Amino acid sequence: MLRNPVGLSYAVVALLAAMAVADAALFAAALDVRLLTAGDAQGRWEWQDFTHPGVEGATVARGLVQLALTVVFIVWFFRVRRNAGIFAPDLHRGGPGWAIGAWFVPVANLWWPRSVAAGTWRASRRDPYGDGKGAGESFAVLNLWWAFWILTNLADPFASAVYDDADTAEEFAAGAGFFMGAALVDIVAAGLAIRFVRRLTSMQRSKVTGMIPAAQ
Repeated sequence: MLRNPVGLSYAVVALLAAMAVADAALFAAALDVRLLTAGDAQGRWEWQDFTHPGVEGATVARGLVQLALTVVFIVWFFRVRRNAGIFAPDLHRGGPGWAIGAWFVPVANLWWPRSVAAGTWRASRRDPYGDGKGAGESFAVLNLWWAFWILTNLADPFASAVYDDADTAEEFAAGAGFFMGAALVDIVAAGLAIRFVRRLTSMQRSKVTGMIPAAQ
């Protein structure tokens, strides 16, 4: 049975927007850390026990939003994959359960979910077996989102490690700089994810509408 993914897509988009806001807050807090370290050019301040409430608060907020986003996104992803299995059953490797499980397989989760997404995207086109050259049906948005998703999953832990290990003004400045870069990458990733979710949901909605016979 086909299930409507529209309501879930709204929740995913709202949480992605919230993540972008939390990223902007982290960027601003990290910039403040950079300014503070620049003000201690003479090394007069004690930095070993330094904490910045903005960085700490934004980091916690991002973690909470990420937790909620992960759950809601995977539920949406599972739903669109199930629908895609009805549209074109032969275009998928494995069952719809891998729309959930693929995210939790170490190392393979760097490409397996993208493979599931590609099969779902292809099946949701007006012509699943066509060349995909229809308006908005190419893999461009999927590939861009996935590239930035990989980048943000590399940049975030690296920035956190550098910042958490800092003991001097120079080290905090470096960590804050990496946090700023990671926040920008994550904002772009969130924007691309919003585009991906909205487009795939729209493709499925249009496909279902086209499958419903007109009233006689």
